[in-house]
Amino acid sequence: MSETVAKRAVRTKPASRKVSARKALAPKKAPGRTSLASPSPSLAERQAEKRDAILNAALDEFSASGFASARLDDVARRAGVAKGTIYLYFRDKESLFQELVRSMVSPIVGRIEAAGAADLPARFVAETIAALFANEIFGTRREALLRLIITEGPRFPRIAEFYFHEVIERVVPAMRGLMSRAVARGELKHDALARFPQLLVAPALMAVVWSGLFGLFAPLDVREFLLAHIDLLFGERSAT
Repeated sequence: MSETVAKRAVRTKPASRKVSARKALAPKKAPGRTSLASPSPSLAERQAEKRDAILNAALDEFSASGFASARLDDVARRAGVAKGTIYLYFRDKESLFQELVRSMVSPIVGRIEAAGAADLPARFVAETIAALFANEIFGTRREALLRLIITEGPRFPRIAEFYFHEVIERVVPAMRGLMSRAVARGELKHDALARFPQLLVAPALMAVVWSGLFGLFAPLDVREFLLAHIDLLFGERSAT
């Protein structure tokens, strides 16, 4: 071996040892795993995300333009999808609106139905519903949908009819049963709430109207507003 080749061999040995040391200290991959990246979302997850994006965009467009003037082209633009994609999930603009009601309001209605069916004091249920409205409807996108029903329902009876069957026909009987039991137990002095359970939720609708018209000038403390109404119906709250 020549002197030049020998010198090269001496110089390369430490480097080889360094490379070997780095390999030994490097973290080993777990068996059967080739990457630490999160798994890609499944097809069902991607479809659910796209469907939710369309629903959110639809509420924005309906709120901005009204039901009549809202166009599916504009809904698609807001959602970042092609117009044809909407038809993969919804038949037309009306079915899109109906699904908004089902997805956003029906879960709340189910909780009100359950509260009305429970063997609980009527005042407690009324206060629970007031808290539910203050926390999960008023000031949220659900309020925007409710306002849309109020404004567009008279012009589009099929929208109002759908909302009536999906919401009103479920809530009113539940509240009527609750208030009838309250009268029988002596919790209420008269049967007005049993005959007209709409009286219980009337201030909630008033709060939505007030917020839309006068909220900028005189914001409403909706929780205290509803509790004051309950005081009128059931008597003053105890100090405890």
